[in-house]
Amino acid sequence: MIKVYAVALVVGVVALIAVVFRSTISDHSTDPKVRTALGAVLGFAMGGIAAEYSPLDLSWPVALVLALVAAAAAVLWVRYASRQEG
Repeated sequence: MIKVYAVALVVGVVALIAVVFRSTISDHSTDPKVRTALGAVLGFAMGGIAAEYSPLDLSWPVALVLALVAAAAAVLWVRYASRQEG
């Protein structure tokens, strides 16, 4: 499962860089749906990698659940931040 998290992390980071460049060059704010998707992918990847490399020696189903929880937390945080922004 570590490969799935690594691929998700690479895709998320590349997408994040693209979003930052696009918003910097064109002075447009990013669509909230794009922010939410980006947060979900990066949260899933970072949560999954953190769970896989945990010193607790978690099984892959537990790591997957923790990755999904991290993705949900990232989505909630993005929605909260978007509402605070305006």
